[in-house]
Amino acid sequence: MPLSYYLILSGVLFAIGMAGVLLRRNAVAVLLSVEIMLNSANLNFVAFSRYIAPEQASGQIFALFVMAVGAAEVAVGLALILMIYRNMQSVNLDQFNIFRW
Repeated sequence: MPLSYYLILSGVLFAIGMAGVLLRRNAVAVLLSVEIMLNSANLNFVAFSRYIAPEQASGQIFALFVMAVGAAEVAVGLALILMIYRNMQSVNLDQFNIFRW
């Protein structure tokens, strides 16, 4: 399968994630959209690694590192969303401005 197929799929996934971040007002949906964007980057790492240096697993290692960072990001994000929900009874991003200066 050519590299361009992976890049097109990654671009589509990144565009879907970016649209979710920009258009959704639910904090959980925004967090999931960020995860979609991180997974599109993982797909690029693995695809380029396979085509540039197939004997080395450097792309897979980078993908694992990104997944670890993504898991930490989700844990912190969900903790913040849970605290906001307990205080504000909503996860709609338009209804609270506690992070603004």
